[in-house]
Amino acid sequence: MTIGISIHQSGYLDFKTYYIHFVFCYFTTEFSELVSYMKMLRLMQGVLVSLFYYHTHRQARPIGIAFVDSSKLQVCYNLRIFRHQVFKGTAKRGKGTMWWFYGFKLHLIINDQGGIISV
Repeated sequence: MTIGISIHQSGYLDFKTYYIHFVFCYFTTEFSELVSYMKMLRLMQGVLVSLFYYHTHRQARPIGIAFVDSSKLQVCYNLRIFRHQVFKGTAKRGKGTMWWFYGFKLHLIINDQGGIISV
């Protein structure tokens, strides 16, 4: 779960680059038995429930002004929709600010101090 949280603070754009180039180089002393990238992807699926539990306990309280924003989470290019298998049945087509996409839409509400109120 530590690796799943620390990627968001690292500045890396994708998990594969982060895990192979950063975790294997700098976290070997903290994690003595690092697994391969493919095994880590399977392990991260089981951590999802724990991450949601962590998020609900770290949730901020609404104080005054709240800001709402939405962002697209594109899972594949539009040309590959029919070949995509991972999120088949759960991902949908949506419209972003620039064009159509296939994936999910993340809605985020934060307070004026930057704390996450709701996702």
